[in-house]
Amino acid sequence: MTELAVVTPSFGPDAELFAQLHASVLEHTTEDTVHHVIVPAGDRERFAGFAGPRCRVWTEPELLPRRYVRVPRSGLWVNALRPWPPIRGWVIQQALKLAATARAEARAVLVADSDIVLVRPVDVAAFRADGQLRLHRVERGVHAGMPRHVRWHQVARDLLGLPPAPPPPLHDYVSSLTFWDPVVVRAMQGRIAESAGRPWLDAFNARLHISEFILYGVFVDELYAAGGPPAGDDTICHNYWDRTPLDRDGALAFADRLGPEAIGMMISAKSGTPPSVREAAVRRCAEVAGG
Repeated sequence: MTELAVVTPSFGPDAELFAQLHASVLEHTTEDTVHHVIVPAGDRERFAGFAGPRCRVWTEPELLPRRYVRVPRSGLWVNALRPWPPIRGWVIQQALKLAATARAEARAVLVADSDIVLVRPVDVAAFRADGQLRLHRVERGVHAGMPRHVRWHQVARDLLGLPPAPPPPLHDYVSSLTFWDPVVVRAMQGRIAESAGRPWLDAFNARLHISEFILYGVFVDELYAAGGPPAGDDTICHNYWDRTPLDRDGALAFADRLGPEAIGMMISAKSGTPPSVREAAVRRCAEVAGG
C-alpha cells in the first residue's frame, strides 16, 4: 500500500488541462504515487497516452455496476433497476470519485479537478493531525444566502441517517483539491447502505441535488472521527472561482497571493481565462512556492 494516490475525473475537452495537472503530480509526489483519471468510455483513446506505471486510466463503466447505462447523446445515466428519474452526469461524476477512492490502495487520496496544478511537494504527513487527515472545512462558511449548500447539508444528513441540519451558518467542505481517506470513504458507503436499505451507489445517485464533499465532511465530523472532529484546513489550494477571464496582470496578482501552505492552484476552466494567461499564473505560482 502506498501513502498517496491522486483521483481526477476528466473528459476530452479538458485533456490539455489534465496534462498540466498530471505533469505536476509527477513532479510533486513520490514515485509510488499513482494518478487515477476517470473519463467517459468515448474519451479513453484521448487519454491513453497518459497510461503507465504512474497513471491509471479508468473509463466510467469500469467503476459502475452493469445496471448503470449512459443515455446516448446526452449527459444522463439511468439505473436499469430504477430508471426514473435519470441521473445527471455531474452526480455520476461525484459517485465515481467516491468509488475510485474506495478502491485505492493508498492511505490517502488527493482528489483533484482537472483545472488544478500542484505547485509544491505533497507531504501527506504534513496534512495529518492526531493520526487523522486534516479535513477541508471552512468554519461557518455556509450562510442562508447559499441555498444549494444548505440543501446539500440536508441531503447528506438524510443519506447518513442523521437529524436535520440546524439553521445556517454551517461548515463548508467543498473544494477543488482535498484529501480523502479511503478507509473513511468505505465506512461512509457502509453507513449510507445501512441507512437507505440499498446499495450506497443507488441511494447516492437517486438524489437530484448532492455534494460529495459535504457528504464526506458531515460524515467525518459527526459520525466517524474518534476523539472529536479532525483539524480543519482551508489553505490547501489557491483558487480562482470567478466566471470572468483573468488578464495577464490579474493572473500574476492572483499568483502572488499564493498562501504559504497551499500545495495547489486552480483557475476555473469555466472562467474562460486564455491558456497563455493561465500558464503565466502557473509559472508565477511556482516561483512564489519556491520562495
